[in-house]
Amino acid sequence: MMAPSMRSARPALSAWRRIPGPPRDLVRARLLRLYRGLLRRFGPQGWWPGRSPFEIAAGAILTQHTAWSQAARAVAALRARRLLTPRALAAAPEGVVAEAIRPAGTYRLKTRRLRGFTAWLLARFGGRFEGMRRAPLGPVRRELLAVPGLGPETVDAILLYAAGRPVFVADAYARRVLARHRLLARTADYETAREFVQAHLPSDPALFNELHALLVAVGKTYCRAIPLCAACPLRRDLAGRPPRL
Repeated sequence: MMAPSMRSARPALSAWRRIPGPPRDLVRARLLRLYRGLLRRFGPQGWWPGRSPFEIAAGAILTQHTAWSQAARAVAALRARRLLTPRALAAAPEGVVAEAIRPAGTYRLKTRRLRGFTAWLLARFGGRFEGMRRAPLGPVRRELLAVPGLGPETVDAILLYAAGRPVFVADAYARRVLARHRLLARTADYETAREFVQAHLPSDPALFNELHALLVAVGKTYCRAIPLCAACPLRRDLAGRPPRL
């Protein structure tokens, strides 16, 4: 025979289970499963390489439309010339900067972009990233987007990796993986993808940092123009369906 205390508790427990709660965010759950699967396969990526926030920001600008290996050579040349501080780079003759970053390609154009960012950083925050970390994110992002030559991907890389702000870098690799897993439309643009991820995941720069780097890793290794799904760590998420190409 059931004890009286247990009989009296059952109706209350059943009633509690019927109380509606907030709807579960299934997209968030999927994104976090993808993240955990990629982290198990690839491990922490250690992005973005750099010895200072300014060096990281310079690297984000120099890697535009070129391989990171080439941008890294340009960053190393700036370091060898002691030009990897805002004031030193701003004071250096344009030709000296251009010659140093020649390995990154389109070096005259990138010199103007690098100096434009540096001038903004000096004028707005005295060349210090501490101010960029504390300032309201929306206005700072809009200001950076107004710097000639800095598109959304570069701006968000600077904000995330150099300033530690919670913005997601929705580059072509990220959009391709998410679209093939039917989380995004194939035609989703950069801003749509960025806002989608930020709306469903915690506003955590460490999470956005690692997720972006891991999506690049899986995009380069498996989610290529012709996908290699059989060995991909995310294949279970497709639930037996082919990726949406």
